Amino acid sequence: MLKILSSKEIHELDRHTIEEEGIPSIDLMERACKAFTAWFTVRYRPGKKIGVVCGTGNNGGDGLGIARLLSMEGYQVQVIVVTQAGKPTSDFEINRNRLPSQIPCTDWNESNPESLFSGVDIIIDALLGSGLSRPLEGTLACVVSIMNETDAIKIAVDIPSGLLMDRPSEGVIFKAHRTVSFQLPKLAFLMPYNAPYVGEWSLVDIGLSATFLSNQSCQHFLVTESDISKLFIPRKRFSHKGNFGHALLIAGSSGMMGACVLSSKAALRAGVGLLTAHIPKSEKNILPIAVPEALTEYDDHETCFSGVSSPEKYSAVGIGPGLGKQKEALQGLTQLLEIYRKPMVLDADALNLLAENSHLLHLIPSGSILTPHPKEFERLVGTWKDDFERLEKLRKLSAQLKSVVILKGAFSTIAAPDGKIFFNPTGNPGMATGGSGDVLTGILTAMLAQGYTSVDASLISVYIHGLAGDLAARELGMISLIANDIINFVPKAFLQIRKEF
Repeated sequence: MLKILSSKEIHELDRHTIEEEGIPSIDLMERACKAFTAWFTVRYRPGKKIGVVCGTGNNGGDGLGIARLLSMEGYQVQVIVVTQAGKPTSDFEINRNRLPSQIPCTDWNESNPESLFSGVDIIIDALLGSGLSRPLEGTLACVVSIMNETDAIKIAVDIPSGLLMDRPSEGVIFKAHRTVSFQLPKLAFLMPYNAPYVGEWSLVDIGLSATFLSNQSCQHFLVTESDISKLFIPRKRFSHKGNFGHALLIAGSSGMMGACVLSSKAALRAGVGLLTAHIPKSEKNILPIAVPEALTEYDDHETCFSGVSSPEKYSAVGIGPGLGKQKEALQGLTQLLEIYRKPMVLDADALNLLAENSHLLHLIPSGSILTPHPKEFERLVGTWKDDFERLEKLRKLSAQLKSVVILKGAFSTIAAPDGKIFFNPTGNPGMATGGSGDVLTGILTAMLAQGYTSVDASLISVYIHGLAGDLAARELGMISLIANDIINFVPKAFLQIRKEF
């Protein structure tokens, strides 16, 4: 897992690296400049005219080093130094003295600032770094505003100027198209509100201390493919279907059987040994035709869920897709929560029923998995004033229920009962389509049934779900993507991670 550290912890990580390696801080800065330059030269050709805007701190020192290295690679570079950013650091001064004479270096001109960006194709923002603690004001706010208005590609070094790392930001913030961060992601990058400022972000390795990172406690993590591949339980040669669980999926109602079909297909593609779908009596002809691999169990009610007998015989239960909110469904959900004590997956209308009947929340078995989208989450916990408060509400709900809560969306956020938060990097906007969440419910239910812990099941399922969507989008495009496409690419997602055959 990639740890997501606070601003103070990143400063300590830099300091520890310098002491551990016995190098001057300017050498670590040079390493960062080279990593940024290597990233840049792969993506932009030398014919572009580049303006590097530098403050007088270490982020500005990065900018000066980047300008020098890009010039050596044949790029046309000019440097603009905003002296109002504060007292120059020693590393900034070293890199300013290293700047070749052929690189134009101009101090910020408040009388005619727009002229400084005349003809610039790319702006590199190295004005302020991760140590910022308050909103921009005065000259700094003016500089960033003019940079934002400039018709150029905008790239931020480490973090966009004006953006706070680990708390809500206000005021003027640099609107980057791309952000190149050193070694580790910033928590701010994963907050929906900050998307217009961060743009697409990338990480470059600058060799910060592995010892410090391994010893540093942390509550926020970015999941990687390597992490997921290590979680899989190998299948033994003499395994049979009884080794991989028997899941019960309670889904669908009159007119909403598509949700049940999608969840069922996804559960089977995710490797469950046996799947039983519990469906309304009037819909009994749909599932055997659409999903012949699934067993079916019929509800006593003609059109909706009203209850299930002997749920305890199943390895795992998933409930909610297309369920409806009829009074019978509430009665059936209540009965299930009173009887079934193993972890279960709760999605869609199961969550909406719980939100409307919060006295039932205490009945949710420990280790369960809840999968709300933002609106369903709001119904469960109330509103929030910013994304950071939403994150804390997510953490609190997970601890309260002793269950995993997955807040779906870009960088789907997985909250574990011990307070840890995991951000998932896979997935794309093409997955914002009806039925996508039903697919995730099926995968989650299958993973729980196979014996994975609720945290591991959540990490694997969300990653696989997003990766399948990415593979589908790569072949079909985002606009045309439908939920069934995600299911069709689940096998390829597993193959990529497991590297089988």
